[in-house]
Amino acid sequence: MRLSQLEEELKKRFVHPYQWGRTQNNSWDQATNFIYQIPHLEQVLTECNNRFANHENAQEWQNYALNRWYNFWSAWAIEKVFGASLEVIPAKNPKDSEKDFFIKGLPFDHKTTVFPKNYPHSLVYAQQNPESLIRWLYKHQSKENRQHFKNRLFIVLYDSYFERHWQLKAYLIWLKALVDYYVNHFDAEKLVTVPLEDHSPVLADIIWAIR
Repeated sequence: MRLSQLEEELKKRFVHPYQWGRTQNNSWDQATNFIYQIPHLEQVLTECNNRFANHENAQEWQNYALNRWYNFWSAWAIEKVFGASLEVIPAKNPKDSEKDFFIKGLPFDHKTTVFPKNYPHSLVYAQQNPESLIRWLYKHQSKENRQHFKNRLFIVLYDSYFERHWQLKAYLIWLKALVDYYVNHFDAEKLVTVPLEDHSPVLADIIWAIR
């Protein structure tokens, strides 16, 4: 599927409320892992109906599945964008939870995330003090199977106009331009070295995606 086609599919998610209803967890993840095989929204909705229609909380299951589907396929597309660059070598194991690719020999996982509403500082402060936000993200995000303390590139989304930050994950063509620019101007010396309690220091950086 072309990037533009996947972008169209992801944007169809906009008409459905973006609600989790619960903290992401392993058991609900396992029950909705079918989203990894389905790039089309209508097929996800059909699968949700087939599996959860008779559940008392069927709508909550659907919301959870739609959110995972949306986040996965956006992240999958961005990983492909990174991997298409001559400066990037994809990880040999696509299921490697600690790294997606190498840039100039350095391994990185990547995570696209909205600017966190619980972060205790402003966007301007975070841009001026990226280590502060990076430390916060390592501490508060990616729990259970998704948690690790290795090098990471964060794409941080911020919608200045409507504060629908989550919707920016669907704008793949725009995100591709930001990623391409970052990779083409990559400088390892500008990475942030982040000391983490009970873990070895990591290298990290933020690609700001602000509209």
